[in-house]
Amino acid sequence: MFTGIVQDVGEIESLEPRSGDLVIGIRPGALDTKLVKLGDSIAVAGVCLTAVSIASGCVFFDVSKETLSRTLLGNSSVGDGVNLELAMGAQDRFGGHLVSGHVDGLATLIESTASARSTRMRFSGSREVAAFIAEKGSVTLDGVSLTVNDVRDTQAEVIFEVNLVPHTLGVTTLGRLTTKDSVHLEVDMVARYLKRMQECV
Repeated sequence: MFTGIVQDVGEIESLEPRSGDLVIGIRPGALDTKLVKLGDSIAVAGVCLTAVSIASGCVFFDVSKETLSRTLLGNSSVGDGVNLELAMGAQDRFGGHLVSGHVDGLATLIESTASARSTRMRFSGSREVAAFIAEKGSVTLDGVSLTVNDVRDTQAEVIFEVNLVPHTLGVTTLGRLTTKDSVHLEVDMVARYLKRMQECV
């Protein structure tokens, strides 16, 4: 379980295809690899992955065919930055919202505009996630917990806006986004279960 409060931005060091899967090696920035144990769950760009090896200052993860089919990790390149968050401990502060690291879809940046010292970003998402995105609700974009400022539905997609303060832009990869870039989207976990409960009534 995660909270969407990014602890570090790592750099992809290696990408090794292996029998249809992928082994990805990531070199953390400020995060001490001594804090990582084999088998630990780590959110990598919002995707929950398991640490399978630690060597030469890098952490290596197996990325399954299923994960590759649902995320952008298979399109990554060596040198790309990725947001990192260690799984939350029982004693840790709850800084963001409940995040599972299970990607629900992709969101594409439509527009980015200045708003005082912050930046407002407008994204589009598929209709499949529209029911889970609400004004003043939470979303996770590439592992970053954000509040939805505005949401609008069209026949083809859902359009929503988030506000990023200078700190978030500086300590995550979201400050590097340009128009038409896509990110991993995870909807609010509570909204997901409420929708499922309604379907079962």
